[in-house]
Amino acid sequence: MPLKMKLTAITLDCADPLALAAFYQQATGLEPHPKSDAEFAGLNSPDGLFIGFQRVDDYRAPNWPDQSVPQQSHLDFEVDDLDEGEARLLELGAGKPDHQPGGERWRVFTDPAGHPFCLVTG
Repeated sequence: MPLKMKLTAITLDCADPLALAAFYQQATGLEPHPKSDAEFAGLNSPDGLFIGFQRVDDYRAPNWPDQSVPQQSHLDFEVDDLDEGEARLLELGAGKPDHQPGGERWRVFTDPAGHPFCLVTG
């Protein structure tokens, strides 16, 4: 039985979150998140999808199509119960890194190929 997960956010790593958010805001017309700052900025979509931009020290831009510096992004999925979601994902082969900065608000996992993603509560 599939775990009920709703995609709620897409987050892109970058050197300057406010500048990247401004670019996408101008390109899409989405509303800036009111708590955007130099460390993390975001845009709100009317359908509830959040696009985030997080500052990363020593950010290196992807070198498409060369994969010497691959794309930097992760997905966030909303679940009703973090413990239940975690158990199911681990059963499916997800990894759970030791570093968990979200406390009880979110948990970080890796897919079988190593890409990070998060489970969040609503």
